[in-house]
Amino acid sequence: MKELTPKKIVTELNRYIIGQESAKKAVAVAIRNRYRRSLLPADLIDEFTPKNIILIGPTGVGKTEIARRIAKLVKAPFIKVEATKFTEVGYVGRDVESMVRDLVNTSIRNVQQEKMKEVYAEAEKNANKIILDTLVPSKKVKETLKTPFDIFMKPTPPTTPTQYELEGDAEKEKSKKEKREALSKELEAGLLEDTIIEIEVDDDGSKTIGVMQGMNNDSMSFNMNDILGDFLPQKKKKKSVKISEARKILINQEAQKLIDQDQVNEQGVKDAEQNGIIFIDEIDKIIGNGNNHGPDVSREGVQRDILPIVEGSTVNTKYGPIKTDFILFIGAGAFHVSKISDMIPELQGRFPISVHLDSLTEEDFIQILTHTENSVIKQYQELIRTEDVNLIFAEDAVKYIAKIAYLQNEEDENIGARRLHTVMEKLLEEISFYASDYEQDDFTIDMNYVERVFNISDKRDNYQKYLL
Repeated sequence: MKELTPKKIVTELNRYIIGQESAKKAVAVAIRNRYRRSLLPADLIDEFTPKNIILIGPTGVGKTEIARRIAKLVKAPFIKVEATKFTEVGYVGRDVESMVRDLVNTSIRNVQQEKMKEVYAEAEKNANKIILDTLVPSKKVKETLKTPFDIFMKPTPPTTPTQYELEGDAEKEKSKKEKREALSKELEAGLLEDTIIEIEVDDDGSKTIGVMQGMNNDSMSFNMNDILGDFLPQKKKKKSVKISEARKILINQEAQKLIDQDQVNEQGVKDAEQNGIIFIDEIDKIIGNGNNHGPDVSREGVQRDILPIVEGSTVNTKYGPIKTDFILFIGAGAFHVSKISDMIPELQGRFPISVHLDSLTEEDFIQILTHTENSVIKQYQELIRTEDVNLIFAEDAVKYIAKIAYLQNEEDENIGARRLHTVMEKLLEEISFYASDYEQDDFTIDMNYVERVFNISDKRDNYQKYLL
């Protein structure tokens, strides 16, 4: 975080998102302020709380992408929730506190993945040993199951092996050792990846034992394994898979054994409290238009339920209580009907920063198609390249695609950059269908091809009839 100044954060966001400079700056400053807070004296840290943000703009202009990309950039726990999923307390629906529990689960999962990466080499070594033991079982003493009757019987004294039996066992062990060494080399060389073996895996069904209390699944459910712990042994089941797949499963199981889950949970809860980001989409849908009757009453109820979470409270989770005081909340909505001023005053105060995002222009569409890291054109080029066909987009074709997307947004529903996907799907429908049959390596899409697909000339002639 020391190196991620607001300017550098915006530069990174520019790789994926075109325009919307004011929104990028607002979020970058909010993230940087977290780092600045960590450098404050201990007596001031708790006094500084994040300044929550509301992003206002039509769909598809980058609201969610800005929040998601910045969370990934700083490796912060991040979840996106739909405000319309929540209902007022007392009604059947999702509890607003569930968003905090989801954040904690995401944070713990992130920490667990990082810890498992640290022990990956050791886990892989253990997994390969298990695979080798499966291919050539090591010598084990067979134990017979004793019955209650056997307990009272006089034990049979062990017999002394003869010299012949000892020589035979030594020969078998030598042969087994040589076989293990040969198979070990073949495993390292990747020659046995498609060999089918039978391994023991954890039975996930054994983890579903639970007890429900009350009406709400999110807040009142708990797992019996969380309470009884090691008193309930982990069930195993046998599974026949290829060695390549078995290695992935076993590495995952071995890595989980090597990490301290209690430490993971503790770190996950701390990260969620101090660095968590909750993105509340469609927040305008829980805001009325000033009326105090009908559905607006219920919407106001949801706002009042969200208020203590955003304001700062303690939420109980199965990993312990978590404080929401320092979680960054980013709201987003189109606000076509309602306004920020229609929000209840208390909640308005907890979102002091509001930023307007602009609708995308034709030039923005061109930039999105050509200058972003994950541009739609690059995605489709890589997709068609799997059929050994190289898609080439002429410059005039790219500009025409951008124009079509812009005009369709103007004439129909404005869905922002998502319109590019609908345009590209129609444009490449025939190519995608016949790609596997093409003999040529390159396929060039020019302006004439785009016009032919969208029948631009025919539509222009039809419009001409109605013009004076």
